[in-house]
Amino acid sequence: MAKRHYATGFRLMVLLGVVANLALAIPAVFVPNTVIALVGGAPVAETVWPAFAGWLLILLSLFYLPAALDPDRFRMVAVLTVLARFAGVVFFTLLYPQFLLLALFDLFFGVTQGALLLALGRR
Repeated sequence: MAKRHYATGFRLMVLLGVVANLALAIPAVFVPNTVIALVGGAPVAETVWPAFAGWLLILLSLFYLPAALDPDRFRMVAVLTVLARFAGVVFFTLLYPQFLLLALFDLFFGVTQGALLLALGRR
């Protein structure tokens, strides 16, 4: 019975993370400098690259959906979903520390999803 609760929690956290990603990424595609300013950066002259990063975040979020639907069946996707969050933490902490807010965003989802996935156990 507990396993089902952990699976439900993991699904919900992944879906919440997808929604949070989309809330950040969709505006980034259309108004990148506004989003950059909201997360602590300075406006850029050429906006194609931050807009493209938003587009890639949308696509990455879609790849999280199988893990949200069935973390047991799509175990590798579930593991990669958690690892991708920690990759974001490393990226923003080490390479772009001025975007600490983005690192904390990924850290929150990485820790909660990772803990739930570990509690869910191995197949």
